[in-house]
Amino acid sequence: MITRRLLAAGFAGLAFAPAGRAQTAWPTRPVRVLVGFPAGGPTDLVARLLQEPLQRLWNQPVVVENRPGASQIIATEAVARAAPDGYTLLLGASIHATNAATHARLPYDTIEDFTFIAVLYGSPTVLLVPQESPLRTLEDLIAAARRNPGMSFATSGNSTSGHFATEMFARALQLEVTHVPFRGAAPALQEVVSGRIAATFSTLSGAMGLVQQGRLRALAVADAQRSPALPGVPTLAERGIHIPNTSPWYSFMGPRGMPREVVERIARDSLMLMRSPAIVERIEATGGTVIAEGPEEFALRIRREVEEARQMARLIGLAPAG
Repeated sequence: MITRRLLAAGFAGLAFAPAGRAQTAWPTRPVRVLVGFPAGGPTDLVARLLQEPLQRLWNQPVVVENRPGASQIIATEAVARAAPDGYTLLLGASIHATNAATHARLPYDTIEDFTFIAVLYGSPTVLLVPQESPLRTLEDLIAAARRNPGMSFATSGNSTSGHFATEMFARALQLEVTHVPFRGAAPALQEVVSGRIAATFSTLSGAMGLVQQGRLRALAVADAQRSPALPGVPTLAERGIHIPNTSPWYSFMGPRGMPREVVERIARDSLMLMRSPAIVERIEATGGTVIAEGPEEFALRIRREVEEARQMARLIGLAPAG
């Protein structure tokens, strides 16, 4: 459940313009929101949840545009190159930080080329297998992976939270696994459901529907706590497997140099909506948790998590050479 303290912390980061100060006339035309993954995944989920209520607040169309590929880099580069007027935004994931740790060169500067507006929600990473799989428990999966080196693990792409969780899980248990990246959570999960891929570390928000439909089985949560949405599923730590937290978060970002009034307006309106009962209920039903951090907190978070991701990448061999 969302707490008053958590929500207060999210809004504390917003410094609103004083009364009487001239305000930017925004928006006066449609706002584009780019999503770096296909429809149906956890990033797309929150974009669609916010689309209609933001249109009502802004009295302008909000156009959600999915631009999957290259682990969100394609959509992120498009936003970095856009005019900093608030009409092109990225609804992105924490892969923004991990991309900086796993790529020697990116077509943008991870920190300097962006305006960090608001962190919206987060969701735990979960280990999943097909419902028809003979692997009923975490111990079953580990034993099978030891008997048959090279077990396939799908993820929503290189550098994603699932990729990091897969590599750290394998390293912790000295397993040989095969990472199979896809262009988003939805296609990765479908391959696991079909049985063509043995397992996946995936964001619970993207997988919850398939778990509830009885098409996927959750074996473990790769987070510090059990998920309230899956109270009977143990954490990896409960089974003696300790890996750094890889649970992703989802956020609004824009190009560097956006007017402060526009940044504050987007942050204020999106965070207000994220604490509305209807959206809180929907996010929690998928296993997610509303975070609601404003611009200042988000800017601190991204710098901290880029450094943490670089340390993890070096540890598990995902850091670029040189």
